Amino acid sequence: MKKSTVLLLLFSLLLLCGCTGSGRTESAAPPADSAGEAEIAADCPLPDGKYTAEFRTDSSMFHVNEALDGKGILTVENGHMTIHVTLASTSILKLFPGKAEDAKTDGAVLLEPSEDTVDYHDGTTDVAFGFDVPVPALDTDFDLALIGKKGVWYDHVVSVSNPEPLQ
Repeated sequence: MKKSTVLLLLFSLLLLCGCTGSGRTESAAPPADSAGEAEIAADCPLPDGKYTAEFRTDSSMFHVNEALDGKGILTVENGHMTIHVTLASTSILKLFPGKAEDAKTDGAVLLEPSEDTVDYHDGTTDVAFGFDVPVPALDTDFDLALIGKKGVWYDHVVSVSNPEPLQ
């Protein structure tokens, strides 16, 4: 009985702190005024501001719009990083920071798209979905699940690298 109570308390504490044992949080929103927030902020190598950054995925079907050269806008605020990426179309309906299995659970916080206008080099424009993706660390692979129009969740691995101050 004591062992199960201790395990339950430990698990509850990990959930409250947003800890996963990997040194990063799995929630879409940063923790509010917790010890976990100071830890995340200390790990952020960039000062607050906006940057362009490369967004790499493990799939040719899930990528940043070709007009944007594989880059998104990285925002750093209070030590937390989020990258806005505009995808190639409106086929991907939602994203989830984590695994597809976890995205299917009740209470999972899904990332909703914005409608972004894309200006192509030939002068044409189009509308594609964009997403604000929490970035746990630069130059490190992290899980990002997606669901498209077929209604199936897919696991992907992405990374964000090479931030440059936005001009």
